[in-house]
Amino acid sequence: MPLPRFVAVIDIGKTNAKVVLIDAHTSQQLAARSTPNSVRQDGPYPHADVERLWAFMLESLAALQIEHGVDGISITTHGATAALLAGEQLALPVLDYEYGGPEASAAAYGALRPDFAETLSPRLPNGLNIGAQLFWQSQQFAAEFAGITAILTYPQYWAWRLSGVMASEVTSLGCHSDLWAPQRGDFSSLVTSQGWRGLFPAVRPAASVLGPVRPELAAQTGLRAGTPVTCGIHDSNASLLPHLGAHAEPFTILSTGTWAIAMTVGGDTSQLDPARDSLANVDAHGRPVPTARFMGGREFDMLAPGAVTPNEADVAAVIAGDVQALPSFMPGVGPFPGHVGCWTGDAAALSPGQRTAAVSLYLALVTQACLGLCGLGKQIIIEGPLARNGLYAAALARLTGVPVLASGDATGTSLGASMLFGGSAGTAGGMPVAPLDHAGFDAYAERWRSRLA
Repeated sequence: MPLPRFVAVIDIGKTNAKVVLIDAHTSQQLAARSTPNSVRQDGPYPHADVERLWAFMLESLAALQIEHGVDGISITTHGATAALLAGEQLALPVLDYEYGGPEASAAAYGALRPDFAETLSPRLPNGLNIGAQLFWQSQQFAAEFAGITAILTYPQYWAWRLSGVMASEVTSLGCHSDLWAPQRGDFSSLVTSQGWRGLFPAVRPAASVLGPVRPELAAQTGLRAGTPVTCGIHDSNASLLPHLGAHAEPFTILSTGTWAIAMTVGGDTSQLDPARDSLANVDAHGRPVPTARFMGGREFDMLAPGAVTPNEADVAAVIAGDVQALPSFMPGVGPFPGHVGCWTGDAAALSPGQRTAAVSLYLALVTQACLGLCGLGKQIIIEGPLARNGLYAAALARLTGVPVLASGDATGTSLGASMLFGGSAGTAGGMPVAPLDHAGFDAYAERWRSRLA
């Protein structure tokens, strides 16, 4: 069967959900539709608005079918999310991982979760470990939990809704979930000890075609009967996929969005520190990839509302004035989880350009700290929104001393997910970035680090 040319990618990020159409022959985005990924506050706990997302997906697929035609559907989503099914329905709402409810059972969960050496998964706050979510739900909603017939990680939940076929998949299972032992390539001891193993469908590769779209959905959307649906992939690993085999190892991919996630392919896991939000992701081939991350996009939006592109005078004023943001403004995550975010001076006095400059330098410095945990590759390729922040990229090039490439493709995640059907991503690189050339920046960076010592 020929590879699908026009691939519709359902791309659910933590902040926004998109349906993007990729031309697999040219690796170009042809169309995109987006909606906020809002969290519902009703019900037993904050949860994903899956029915609104479902309606958005179907409407988008129908429109793309009319405009261009859709030859295949691929799926990528954020991690740390699972759907608990009782037959064909959700047994419980899809928990928002930022909700603090699972902290109520943190002590009991901490006593039974596997060691970091087994899962390469650190203990994270709230619901960022799927294992913590499941344990809390099993205690808090025992009757509903007892009726569960299947547990699906988030991309595979949508793949099931589209195709009717259930599967498990390693990139989502291996995303700081406590559920996967990456060096063994199997479910962790937690899954066995809690009696959950029979609830997970068989593991399938991300690139598997689970089946055609359900006939009733084809009729509803106008999609061709038999339109194939892939198993799906975790979004950071989708960003990684175009680069696998395309660069000399080790190399670092920096996938940015709500999170800034540094993944060093071909690196080793020996420097990972579970207390500093570093871990191993599992790539589409099942291999551990040392990873460190922080909520870079969330912090940028928080600290630089109304951001503008800073000019040289803005950068010079921030460095000369020693105006610094210190981590962490999102508590409990990132390489400085115990440090409370603050400014060294009066941030309110900064112009919009100066404030954007200071925040961009801050993000570069935190990223460098992440690279000290997951390892620094021979080159860094920045994907996503931060690839368009020239000051951030230039500062990172100066800080690391290795070549930095900024991907001009704003759809790195969607492009990677489209590759689950096969095909080539093209150059899998980006535009070289010149290191920041400012006489005072090295001392500025050293002062920042010394304030955290």
